[in-house]
Amino acid sequence: MSKLLSKAFDPVYNWVARRYQAVLARELKKYGLRYDDLYDDLYDLDVKEALRRLPEDEVDLRNQRLKRALDCSLKHVYLPKELQDKQTPFKPYLQDMLKLVKQERKEREALGSEVPYQRTIP
Repeated sequence: MSKLLSKAFDPVYNWVARRYQAVLARELKKYGLRYDDLYDDLYDLDVKEALRRLPEDEVDLRNQRLKRALDCSLKHVYLPKELQDKQTPFKPYLQDMLKLVKQERKEREALGSEVPYQRTIP
């Protein structure tokens, strides 16, 4: 029964997913952001650790994108259309490192050892 329902609803689900992804890409391009920029390191300590492990230039680019987006938002303007066309909102830079950090954390929990970085939310 599950396969039948899956077969019936997969095309609808995929259509809705593509529409949502297009809308999200359009909104991220308006401010020059990438999807990985939306991860908040204050609420997820794995994200904080993954950002710490990234190369410094990648973190600097992320901070510049966030500052530009904040500036655009405060001024109630969007990036010019020619700059929006150059944006790549779904080009990941954090996903691989985040997977590695989460995998390490789960492995340490399974072994019963402590993590080498602070696990408290500020």
